[in-house]
Amino acid sequence: MDTTLAELSKSIDPAVLGRRLRNARVAAGLTQTEAAGGHASTAYISRIEAGQRRPDLKLLGHLAERLGTTVEELLVGITRDQRAELQLELDYAELDLAAGNAAEALARAESILGRLPDSGIRELERPARFVRAFALEGKGDLDGAIIALEELTATEPYDLDWIRGLIGLSRCYREAGDLSMAVDVGERAAEVIERQGLSSLNEAMQLTLTVAAAYFERGDTSHAVRLCKQTIAQAEKLGSATARGSAYWNASVMASRQGSVHEALALARKAIALFEQDSDTRNLARLRTELGHMQMRLDPPEAAEAKTILERAARELEWSNASAVDKVANQLGLARAHLLLGDADAAAEQSAQTYELARDQAPLTAADALVLRGQIAAAQGRTSDAAASYHEAILLLSGVGADRRAAELWFELGGLLQDVGEATAALDAYRRAAASTGLTSRLSLQETLARAEHGSERP
Repeated sequence: MDTTLAELSKSIDPAVLGRRLRNARVAAGLTQTEAAGGHASTAYISRIEAGQRRPDLKLLGHLAERLGTTVEELLVGITRDQRAELQLELDYAELDLAAGNAAEALARAESILGRLPDSGIRELERPARFVRAFALEGKGDLDGAIIALEELTATEPYDLDWIRGLIGLSRCYREAGDLSMAVDVGERAAEVIERQGLSSLNEAMQLTLTVAAAYFERGDTSHAVRLCKQTIAQAEKLGSATARGSAYWNASVMASRQGSVHEALALARKAIALFEQDSDTRNLARLRTELGHMQMRLDPPEAAEAKTILERAARELEWSNASAVDKVANQLGLARAHLLLGDADAAAEQSAQTYELARDQAPLTAADALVLRGQIAAAQGRTSDAAASYHEAILLLSGVGADRRAAELWFELGGLLQDVGEATAALDAYRRAAASTGLTSRLSLQETLARAEHGSERP
């Protein structure tokens, strides 16, 4: 008999064993007396099933034979063949996730979790739960992914999967617009990472950069830039291509948002060269998408080259474990490229698709798609349609939190609304842009005096 099973027979929880024995007996259609088969009394079998006795291995072997099962299945809850089958299913789920088939990965992961017995092979449960969490993100269910990743990262072990889970958790919070929680994820983990000696790992540096992106979106530009510079220096020292690529990428995005587009393009190209060394398809595709957006912000825009890069990124996103948010950002870029190249019909079709995909999963991108739809209408001389699209965007943006991206879009809307003669709405958009960056206007002297007078009248 397997020595592992012999040890397990002495340590297994009697209640778990009793439940499995009863289930096997009922499935075999036998009474307790028939199951005993003369090797034990009916009363003893009853006590085993009640979790009050733990039989020795010899008796367990007799019982397993009578019930048409195996000792391994009674002790472990699963046979070697079933274990191998579940491991293979998990491998397929991970491949589906890597290939961008989030729905298939989710179905496989949930099937595995449903088939694992209550005290079965614990080593498969955690990786299956991680696949499920990242598949939920891939399908655009950010709330579901956040709940799953919070549970997975709340406890030990503090390993690579734990750090990857934190990266995903911070990213999901950021994409959901909760920048404070996106930052908090990194701050909570920093001490543990340092204490466990994990700070030199690629994944730890990538977590720092993910949190830096949230700091930047929140408006803490200086701290975000410092984190990127520190990570670049550390990655250069350790010779990590992935970490260096991630750091250059973040620095590129920040430079672009600050208006230094040429510097941003140079940094983005460095990052692409480094990601190509490591064959990181998802991040490479996301970076190409960002590069395409940057090229369209140049003066004059490099729309044709941007379209080529965005189309390549779109193919890579389909092959990778990209999220729905990644894909709609790429589609929006392609729509903008079509408009700049004079193909308004293709731009309108692409922006409409983007809006439909993004409105429930990425409201900021959906608002951006509505703004683009308005620009297309304005370019075609349909001023009233343009104004209607801008007002739809206002309604959507009003429910989005205040961050740097929202501020940029509010500011752009202000100018576009002015162009279609909506002066009052334009002024409101400019005010909201300022509010999204944390700026507030001081009260006028008359308002200050009036409030002071009102306050002095209180008893």
